[in-house]
Amino acid sequence: MSRATTVPRPVYVLALGIFAMVTSEFVVAGLMPQLAEGLDATVPEVGYLITAYAAAMALGGPFLTVALMRMCQKRALYVLFAVFLAGNVLAATATDYPVMLVARIVTGVASQAFFGIGVSLAAQLASPETRGRALGTVMNGLMLGTLLGLPLATLVGEHLGWRAAFWAISLLTAVAALCTAVGVPRPGRPEGGESFRRELDTFRNPRLWLVLSTSTLIIGATFAAFSYFNPLLTEVTGFGTGTVPLLLIAYGAATVLGNSVVARLADRHALPVLFTGLLLNALFLTGLALLAHLAVPAVVCMMGIGLVGVTMNPAMITRVHRTANARPLVNTVHSSFITLGIIIGSSVGGLTVSGFGLRGPVWLGAVLAVLGLLTLVPDLRRRGSGTAVVAKGTREAEKELCAARG
Repeated sequence: MSRATTVPRPVYVLALGIFAMVTSEFVVAGLMPQLAEGLDATVPEVGYLITAYAAAMALGGPFLTVALMRMCQKRALYVLFAVFLAGNVLAATATDYPVMLVARIVTGVASQAFFGIGVSLAAQLASPETRGRALGTVMNGLMLGTLLGLPLATLVGEHLGWRAAFWAISLLTAVAALCTAVGVPRPGRPEGGESFRRELDTFRNPRLWLVLSTSTLIIGATFAAFSYFNPLLTEVTGFGTGTVPLLLIAYGAATVLGNSVVARLADRHALPVLFTGLLLNALFLTGLALLAHLAVPAVVCMMGIGLVGVTMNPAMITRVHRTANARPLVNTVHSSFITLGIIIGSSVGGLTVSGFGLRGPVWLGAVLAVLGLLTLVPDLRRRGSGTAVVAKGTREAEKELCAARG
């Protein structure tokens, strides 16, 4: 396989940085009891640390990206590694809840900006033929962070204490920064480099906002169900508490597999992949809502959601790039819309539990997936019109050719 058709090695280094960021994002979820005891806080208060991290990502990330726009992208990554490392060290040494809250906000803002700049740099480093696979490779950092980072950080925290988990993430961040310094080349001028005013002009395109809303709904649909898998599988399906972690690992493996497949298709078939993925996800979510009390169908639907849920990321990013551009600000704002989907899915899903039980969030996910399909309709119609025009032109050309031969 030629170099032109392989993913550049620096892209894997960028994936390592995102792996570190995602591991830090989810570590609080695995250490709630220990953090509550160590910070003299309640479990719900510790839960707010997750919300604060997500809100910092969605709201603060774009502003930090703007602040770094005039800087070389590789140098900007150094700054973000330093900020992220400082936030994790602050978390590891936190003596009370307010300090931990500040630490989570700092790391959340840095994480979102890193995602935007990292994705932009990966797109620059890859050839046009491999851009989709390069984006998929970077996204595998996110998938592996969910699959391996969370359980590993939880394991460290349970055996060595919650502070050790944050120190381990700090070490991983330092390793990722060193690998970036050695393994990522200094890029040229970013694709379509423009002034800040021109960057903002990109967001005047109404179609871009529709494309961004699709990403929000895709992720929201998935996280509405994912956030409540544990209680659903134990209280409705009837699995033991020892079995659920194994099922979640299998779910994570399904996301890695699905992400790899979507990455290979995203370059040429982004829109069909998104349509198929949303349609299948709506069906799997509906199936889980209806059949959650049956073990085998519930597991099949759960694995299906893993294959076609968050795995749409490479196709989502490709669609955004084609609608706008592949520059850091667009990527960071897109990531904020993705984070908004997580917030909507998990928070609104929680509100449905009181009225519809633990199946409520899954039904919400199915509704969000259907709404996501509706946001694809304008692009599908445009695609169909284009195909019709090409077909009409081909038929007219054939008639002219026959007449000439005639």
